[in-house]
Amino acid sequence: MIYKTFQDLRLSALGMGCMRLPLKGGDTEIDEHETARMVAYALEHGINYFDTAWGYHGGSSETVMGKVLSAYPRDRFFLASKFPGYDLGNMPKVQEIFARQLENCQCGHFDFYLFHNVCELNIDAYLNKEYGILDHLLKQKEAGRIRHLGFSAHGSLDVMKRFLNAYGQHMEFCQIQLNYLDWTLQDAKAKVELLNAHHIPIWVMEPLRGGKLAALSQEDAAALQALRPAESIPGWAFRFLQSIPGVTMILSGMSSMPQLQDNVRTFASEQPLNDNEMKELLRIGGHMGASVPCTACHYCTTHCPQKLDIPELIRLYNDMVFSNGSFSARNAINAMPAEKQPSACIGCGSCQAVCPQQIHIPDIMKDLSERLRK
Repeated sequence: MIYKTFQDLRLSALGMGCMRLPLKGGDTEIDEHETARMVAYALEHGINYFDTAWGYHGGSSETVMGKVLSAYPRDRFFLASKFPGYDLGNMPKVQEIFARQLENCQCGHFDFYLFHNVCELNIDAYLNKEYGILDHLLKQKEAGRIRHLGFSAHGSLDVMKRFLNAYGQHMEFCQIQLNYLDWTLQDAKAKVELLNAHHIPIWVMEPLRGGKLAALSQEDAAALQALRPAESIPGWAFRFLQSIPGVTMILSGMSSMPQLQDNVRTFASEQPLNDNEMKELLRIGGHMGASVPCTACHYCTTHCPQKLDIPELIRLYNDMVFSNGSFSARNAINAMPAEKQPSACIGCGSCQAVCPQQIHIPDIMKDLSERLRK
């Protein structure tokens, strides 16, 4: 197992994400026996970081992980959970929720604790001092019930900048969605650069994009195999992350023993990509996420009477199409002023007339508006 240094800690480079635990039935029916077996295997093979949250598996993840991990000495693992600010109704309940999380996890303290899912819809509430969220979490840190405080973000670069401007001095790490598809599709490259500029270590979620990067087209898989014949397709996603400056922790939501075993084998060594391998992988990620081939030349914006940010709307459209309804894209658009949303398009065609890619932009804006209404 590869290990990374975080302050005075030695963390396994691979962490076990607890959002996709093995199930017996519905999403809240976690298979405790199989989870315990996987946790035992993970610990035996060097994984020492486990990431859960209030809302994972409808609240069952914290409870099950607390029960399973209570069988081991507390100093054998690091446990992370999060304050569920993705639900605005939770904002006044930070004291109550945090206390219940400690009970659920039977852990005495959280080694790592995060503001969960900082995004367009909750940034105002997170920064509202009337809720006292930061103050309470800092008090818990002072009392030793939180050892390290950070945040996860699904929001735009501007949202992350705003959060860091307000709370950055207290943030020790940040968890973002990072993979070779979202490098451009969700502007992850710029987010990495932002966090590196702030000297904030990066925690990675969705390294395989919910499994979508675990299997590629025959053509793309062949192109990668020609470069590294022995590397698995999921392995390429992890090697990409091993090549990104600032990445400390890579979380993978493993729902079966074979997935766990494959990942442990991958993390037996660090094998970052060379320039040619990186170029090819980003080429594949780029065409996977580009259902509309916009190059962001911005010719369209100078001719739009509504002054819409068309390249950004198309980027969000691509995200929604690929993800079959990305909530981060939906949040970003809903947070825009009404006059900047795709529904403000009047269909005049001025943008399309100057588009070098000959994209039918009014049709895209109409389709995006319809997708947002679903």
